[in-house]
Amino acid sequence: MMESTSLLEQAIERILEMSADLQIKRMATTQYSLEFHEHGVAIAAYGRVLATLTKLQQQEECSPALTLLGAMQTCQGSRGVLPLDAQRSAC
Repeated sequence: MMESTSLLEQAIERILEMSADLQIKRMATTQYSLEFHEHGVAIAAYGRVLATLTKLQQQEECSPALTLLGAMQTCQGSRGVLPLDAQRSAC
């Protein structure tokens, strides 16, 4: 059974494919040519996009944990206000 991939994962995979293809083309060109330089600029741009997408992916993976942590902190913060019996039933 195949796992479903998110749109973000698909975008990361596509950027990696395009970058790899361009690096292969770049190796086939003369080092000091305009084409070599243009490929290098595009590869660097792919790298920046990839860094942004992976950062978003990390935040997406951490988001549920942060939501749970925020709920726990809210619950703990309310304990000081409630009487002892109410604290036990609140959380």
